[in-house]
Amino acid sequence: MICWMFPGQPLRHDQPFPASQEGEELVALCRTATGFDPSAWQEAGAANSEHVRLQLYGTAYSLCRARQLRLDGQKPEMILEHSLGIYAALAACGSISERDALEMTGRVGATLARMAHSNRYALGCVIGLGSAPVEAAAANHRVHVANYNTSRHFLLAGKRSRIMAAMEECAAAGAFSLSVFDCDAPLHTPLLAEVSGALEEVFGDYRYAEPAIPLLNHIDQQPLTAGRIAAFLLEELLKPVWWQRSYAAARGWGAATFLEVGAGDALKKFNRWIDSESRT
Repeated sequence: MICWMFPGQPLRHDQPFPASQEGEELVALCRTATGFDPSAWQEAGAANSEHVRLQLYGTAYSLCRARQLRLDGQKPEMILEHSLGIYAALAACGSISERDALEMTGRVGATLARMAHSNRYALGCVIGLGSAPVEAAAANHRVHVANYNTSRHFLLAGKRSRIMAAMEECAAAGAFSLSVFDCDAPLHTPLLAEVSGALEEVFGDYRYAEPAIPLLNHIDQQPLTAGRIAAFLLEELLKPVWWQRSYAAARGWGAATFLEVGAGDALKKFNRWIDSESRT
């Protein structure tokens, strides 16, 4: 069984947008739907934050890659999503259109960016510790574990000053890699309740068809149904991403070939890490 994996926001746009007919069509669609050109890194009207631009680039790139794979005769039998990769994943399974996926990405990003007006937020990547010391550091400094990517790879989210303190605790506990990234909002944490009403309005503006391909959600690893999608889109921004569980669940459902449909290869690396641990 072939499983397509849709990654979340890229950290940078150092991967050129595909120079193909599919690429040109997706650039034009993104420009029409959102005013942003992901290939030229330009936009019309009010400027979005760099993070919103990266989110739009990520969704557009994933949609383009999905088109290219289909033209090459590749068809998924299952879909996994990670973080903001959900919007392109919904388009890939036929629940929403590509235009809606791009528009939704932009609207969600702009809503999240409002949080940056009153606080400075950051993400903290912790590699090399188990979940217990990472969760303890998060609790001690009032931040949250946003991503459980593998048993030794986590992402914290919260106010920047508190993230820095939590990272110091993780360093003292023996983490072998730590990095901090600024962000507009603390994704996948209950702190997003501040803008949950506005996000609920965004998700309520769209109609969702029944997915034509099973799309496992990253919270309980069950296939999404049309009736649950709008609620899940809000819920997944308030709760952590459980990638290791999602990957294991897909394997349990029979997935054997995993293709990362987007910019970069972060999900492939997580999978290799998970597989290597299962063999030891």
